[in-house]
Parts: sequence; structure tokens; C-alpha cells
Amino acid sequence: MQEAAAKFDAERAAEYERQSRIALAGYEACHALAACLLAAALDAEQAQPAPCHVLVVGAGGTAQEVQSIAALQPGWRFTAVDPSPQMLDQAMARLRGLGLDAQTEAVLGTVQDLPAAQTFDAATLVGVLHHLPGDAAKREILQAVAQRLPPGAPLILAGNTHRYASRPLLLKAWAQRWRMAGAGPDEVQAKLAKILQGADPPVDEQASLALLHATGFGREERFFSSLFWTGWIAFRR
Repeated sequence: MQEAAAKFDAERAAEYERQSRIALAGYEACHALAACLLAAALDAEQAQPAPCHVLVVGAGGTAQEVQSIAALQPGWRFTAVDPSPQMLDQAMARLRGLGLDAQTEAVLGTVQDLPAAQTFDAATLVGVLHHLPGDAAKREILQAVAQRLPPGAPLILAGNTHRYASRPLLLKAWAQRWRMAGAGPDEVQAKLAKILQGADPPVDEQASLALLHATGFGREERFFSSLFWTGWIAFRR
């Protein structure tokens, strides 16, 4: 996780908000739907729902998970974990501007750095797995999340779920997203080179589900798909 965090230096953190919305068509929709699913899974529509505590893994940058969930459930609390100081600082600055910092604890580090006995009502892992090299690192973070959730608790898992070179048409369409956003030919090629060399997504969706099943999750429901990106809700067994 620390190796992945090193990629998000001050320059990349500064450009992350714009770039994340270009790279993922439907960025806001994915987060909004994730919030709706968590609210539904945790019976938030009850007359007097209990305030929930959500673990947000890889929260740095936009803190969009916190923003989207808090818009629907303003009484919920959050623990935002990120190993990149630049990304976490940027996220908390955004939350302070929205008045959400008081209900958000920022933790510079990894899930494994949290107390082993600390538990949460739900967790999100959005845009994280494809930055971790190899299946062992992916299993490790999922296991760490699972250890901090009680049976039946929901997890939102979303990220790129295909090897990019294996889906050439999708990769070309992804490049066109950048062209649509105003990138010139050289910038488009630079973005393609970066994604092909700098990320390690699971081989395909079945590989992602296998990781979930191997680390204590099941009952998954896919709720979002956009080019390489897929979003699921799953539940701690």
C-alpha cells in the first residue's frame, strides 16, 4: 500500500479531482449509488435509524465517498484512511469546506494501522485495488477490512476490473474520453502509457469476485459499470 501511495505525490494529488472524473465516466453516479446501497443495506430508511460508522479506505483526493454518503445520511460518522499525506490533506480540506470534518476522523496510514479490535458498520474500497501490485496485496487489504466488519456488514468495492490491454476497444474509448476533455494527441498517449504501466487491476470481474470470496465476503451485487470500472456491494460472511 505504501508503494501505491508513493505515486500520489503533490502534483498528482492536485490534478486528481479533475482526472478522476475524466478517467471514470459516471464518477458522481457511482458514488451516489454506493451511498444509496449502503443506506438501503443498513436500513437507514427506518423512522429512527442508528447512526452508522463507515470505514473509508483510500479516502484521499476528493473524499467523494464521505460527501455522497453524508448528503444522504448526515448523522453518520466516518474514518477516512489513506497512506498518502498529500491526498489525505486534500480530502480533509475539502471536507472542512463542506462542514463534514467534525464527523470524519482522518488516519494517515493503512487499514492495518487501525486497532485490530476497532469495528465499523460498513466500509468502502473505491479506486484502490487496481493500484496495488499483485493479488497478495489485494487480498491483504480486503482481509484487513473484513476483520474490522461484523458479519452481515456491507462493503462497497469499486475499481478497474480488467487488464487494460486485454480490452483494446475499451482502452481506445478510454483514450477518447481524454480527447473529449480537450487533451491533445501527446497527452492522450501519455495517459495511455501511464495507465498501462502504472496500475495492476484484477484480470477480470471473476478474479475480483474471487478475491472477495477468498477474504470473507459474499452476496455480492453489481450496481455500476463504466468501461473498465465495476462497482459491487458485498457483505461480510
